[in-house]
Amino acid sequence: MSLHLPSVLSRVVYRYPFILVDTVTEHEPGNRLVAYKNITVSEEFFQGHFPGTPILPAVLMIEALTQAAGALVLGREGASPTARAALRGVNNAKFRRQVVPGDRLRLEVTLGRVRSRLAKAQAAAYVDDQVVAEAELLLGIEPGPAFIDPTAQVDAAAQIGAGTSIGPHAVIGPDVRIGRNCRIGASVVIDGWTEIGDGTQIFPMASIGLAPQDLKYRGERTRLVIGKENVFREFVTINRGTMGGGGETTIGDHNLFMAYVHVAHDCHVGNDTIFGPHATLGGHVDVEDYANISAGSAVHQFCRVGRYGFIGGYSVVTKDALPFARTIGSRPARIFGVNTIGLSRRGFTPDTISQLKQAYRYLIQSKLNTTRALARIEQDPSLSSPDVRYLVDFIRSSRRGVILRRPARRTEELVADE
Repeated sequence: MSLHLPSVLSRVVYRYPFILVDTVTEHEPGNRLVAYKNITVSEEFFQGHFPGTPILPAVLMIEALTQAAGALVLGREGASPTARAALRGVNNAKFRRQVVPGDRLRLEVTLGRVRSRLAKAQAAAYVDDQVVAEAELLLGIEPGPAFIDPTAQVDAAAQIGAGTSIGPHAVIGPDVRIGRNCRIGASVVIDGWTEIGDGTQIFPMASIGLAPQDLKYRGERTRLVIGKENVFREFVTINRGTMGGGGETTIGDHNLFMAYVHVAHDCHVGNDTIFGPHATLGGHVDVEDYANISAGSAVHQFCRVGRYGFIGGYSVVTKDALPFARTIGSRPARIFGVNTIGLSRRGFTPDTISQLKQAYRYLIQSKLNTTRALARIEQDPSLSSPDVRYLVDFIRSSRRGVILRRPARRTEELVADE
């Protein structure tokens, strides 16, 4: 990834005329940067530091490292093109030897943890192979004004948050509100009464907030509300709601929608979900937190996908998909037990996973009907987990019924544990 040094340094807060980075020779975006500063006797700061014995001030060594670190922070993938960086703190600074005219200062910076407004970097300055200064730098990241490509069509009434960038040929309608530090890619269309939260990324060719694909829709004022830090990849389509379905499509925070995903009108998606390429939600679908809907799968209108539910690739879901479990298949979809590995990765304790497995044994292996299986689960004193109670409530509250069909033994053997 190339780094245009002058434009990046113009967004690092420093005091004129002290630009202390001449060139960048290595750049791993978001990870590491190596830059150089040639120290010449004509530098202005040598006039007072010190006459007859010029020495680079230690504070300017920190400034040089800060500028290199700022270039690394602002040049990482996903960074706002208008953000600014400023030094907020210096920890464990050490100065090993003097730097004098004729030295060539090598600045090596490695990026640590980055939050929305703060970044840490380990920085060291070398002359030849000798360390002359090192420190941990704390950088503040401030959003700059929104950047709108000249070819984009953004209605004057649209609200665009600070630090947001809008790419070439994007089209933004008058009733759209976009939060801070969002990245809107080339040829994206966002229209209708649509709200998009901070830090969201929308990749090229996506269509967000357009009219629902419902023949009963007659142009009513319905909404699409999207939370923060979502990712919509190429060609994703999200429709706003209909009056008959509550008038609103909603999407929570930290969700990933891979290429060609379609979310129809009046759907409600929670937080931290993952949609594989070409996954499709019919209208009025609820997808709860941490669900995973794999590539090519379709969820029928008015169905639900429970928390931590996993839908296997190219499945067709026509009833509610149970939480914590793997639902796979299309003729019809079948349940393949608890998603043990997925739950472990999400931090579930072995005891909770064991209780969920026992609950599912009652549901799909005990030969009890659903009503009696639920009663047995509620009567079993060892199944006291809140997640088990949520599973029971999910089934009892279902209006379309739930998927509880077991797979054939041969099919079960072919499906690896997720």
